Amino acid sequence: MDMKPTPRKVSRRDFFSRISDGVHGTALATLLGTDLYSRPSTAAAATRIHGFQPRKPHFDPQATSVIHLFMNGGPSQVDLFDPKPTLEQYAGKKAPRDILNRLENPQQAGSFLPSPYKFAKHGECGMDVSEALPHLAKRVDDITLIRSMYGEHFNHEPSLYLMHSGRTLPGRPALGSWVTYGLGSENQNLPGYVVLDDPKKLPVNGIQNWQAGWLPPEFQGTRFRSEGPPLLNLKPEQDLPSPLVQAERDLLRRLDESHRGQRPRYPELDARIASYELAARMQVEATDALDLSQESEKTKEMYGLNDEQTRSYGTRCLMARRLVERGVRFVQLFIEYQIWDNHSDLQKGLDYSCGKTDKPVAALLTDLKQRGLLDKTLVLWGGEFGRMPVSQERAGHTSGRDHGPMGFSIWMAGGGIKRGYTHGSTDEIGYHAAEDRVSVHDLHATFLHQLGMDARELTYKRHGLDERLIDQYPARVIKEILT
Repeated sequence: MDMKPTPRKVSRRDFFSRISDGVHGTALATLLGTDLYSRPSTAAAATRIHGFQPRKPHFDPQATSVIHLFMNGGPSQVDLFDPKPTLEQYAGKKAPRDILNRLENPQQAGSFLPSPYKFAKHGECGMDVSEALPHLAKRVDDITLIRSMYGEHFNHEPSLYLMHSGRTLPGRPALGSWVTYGLGSENQNLPGYVVLDDPKKLPVNGIQNWQAGWLPPEFQGTRFRSEGPPLLNLKPEQDLPSPLVQAERDLLRRLDESHRGQRPRYPELDARIASYELAARMQVEATDALDLSQESEKTKEMYGLNDEQTRSYGTRCLMARRLVERGVRFVQLFIEYQIWDNHSDLQKGLDYSCGKTDKPVAALLTDLKQRGLLDKTLVLWGGEFGRMPVSQERAGHTSGRDHGPMGFSIWMAGGGIKRGYTHGSTDEIGYHAAEDRVSVHDLHATFLHQLGMDARELTYKRHGLDERLIDQYPARVIKEILT
């Protein structure tokens, strides 16, 4: 008797339901094959192959490095860069409803508030600058002042996100991360993106201001300290002979490659290994780059290192010059927590803020220029927004100014930017940008353009979409401010 089983016919339903040979199985095998056996993702592969190796821009750049002097808190344009004599005529009068409705704290709104500072024309260009900035006033022939900036939000947190990442939302890559992702770095022994934050306190949004977001993690900013060792645990506990150190590093490199080869789709692992390798190279380079004892006493005095008021910010400005001098692509400076956020005691607050920063900033421009670095270094000064032309009254305090994102001032210098030029204007009271308006996205597009990158072409593939710094917003290069 034949005991062989009769072959069972596979129905169409059986075929599509069986995971081993059905569509589900094919899809699963494809996914597993991609994850476990194929080459790493495009982003991870690019990171591993290139790291911070210099990459060609889209076109010839005017600038090769950046120093971003971020004045967190919102410097008041009508007290520093944008004189408004009309405020004298309106002094003591209540602001109209359309302005009051745009205030963050309308219940605290007072009357129109003229600036307590006098303005004068400076330099061959005749640029108007407040007496609160006497040192910068001597360098106006080197800068372009943009008086027609405008933002999108009244609060610090969203406005900082916007200025640093192009959106008012958290989680997106910072400007410095985009720049180093697009261009790499000229110095392989130092980070491409360095942050010099204030030792007293982190700014609003903390380290999110220099995060890489969903770009490969190694493109996030690296914090250097301006007091004590620039990086903790940078030097080994004991000095070993060079051949032994090199042998250890070679062995670690082989172990890392073996470990990474078994985990091809872990960009965080790539970043961790890259950071360890960079730390090893930095042991000599970083120590030398930030050793300010090599500077002359004249230079230290110029930056204000011998003055308690200016020492902290002056130290970071001098560090910034030394870093770009050594090929670091992007250096970002933050100032003491919210010192420009002058809701009350306006003049006292501005005297303090300007006193800490004015001399070091002017010294940085002078130093870059005399060393031939300004032509290739793009310098940006500004905050997340400005202030309102009306007073803000708080119990027990004298007048201040509320947040003013509709119109404010920033300035740029070097890297193909016009010198001694003023662009745009606000209305007669300094309330909103009126002529030749410049959005934050316009600023970012111009920034990238001077570094040789097209803001529309600098993309990162994410979830099937081409992500950009300027996202899907319209943005134009501000050609009027370019040489």
